[in-house]
Amino acid sequence: MKEFLNIELMYWEDFADLLVRFAFNLVVVLFMVRYLYYRTTRRKDYLFTYILISLVVFFMCFLLENIKLELGFALGLFAIFGIIRYRTQQIPIREMTYLFLIIGISVINALSNRKVSYAELVFTNLALLVMTYLLERVFLLQHESRKMINFEKIDLIVPERRAELIADLEERTGLKINRVEVDRIDFMRDTARIYIYYYESDNVIIYSEGDRGDSRNNDDDDD
Repeated sequence: MKEFLNIELMYWEDFADLLVRFAFNLVVVLFMVRYLYYRTTRRKDYLFTYILISLVVFFMCFLLENIKLELGFALGLFAIFGIIRYRTQQIPIREMTYLFLIIGISVINALSNRKVSYAELVFTNLALLVMTYLLERVFLLQHESRKMINFEKIDLIVPERRAELIADLEERTGLKINRVEVDRIDFMRDTARIYIYYYESDNVIIYSEGDRGDSRNNDDDDD
């Protein structure tokens, strides 16, 4: 094979392996984030993030595999991406779980060496996909989300008027509220900080990042 600046232009066997693994990893990731995640949440921002992170992690792991950093490098990626926190908002637990899945799948598909058969690799990916599908679609696990609201009608926060409080909040937010929790009362400003809990599957409204505002006044997702 010809060289350029003492570097081989192409190793056919390695390049073919890259194409096969890349195509396989892309199909698995797209199915997970586009079919399983996006159809439930309709969050395009995380869809964009998951796909690009998967591609970057895959190429980093595959191209650096020959530097013999395999195990340590993989663990380092988990440590780095496992504590990712955006400046504007903390990543909800559910989205963090999908991020962990995406990174894990990409690392597995990129770093599995020749001692790992294609059958083992396919089984591992399918096992993760099937379990995610069962948890999302078959077992119908509901994800209870939490949103923080600054509420000015403090006369409604007493236990005797809890039904009126929930009705007022549902009318304002458009959400079907499961329960509420009064966190802090400010009698100087006649306001209260209230946490509302709702199931995402019961609500058709999906809040975008722009609608969330300050992270201190919005959701800490998922219990």
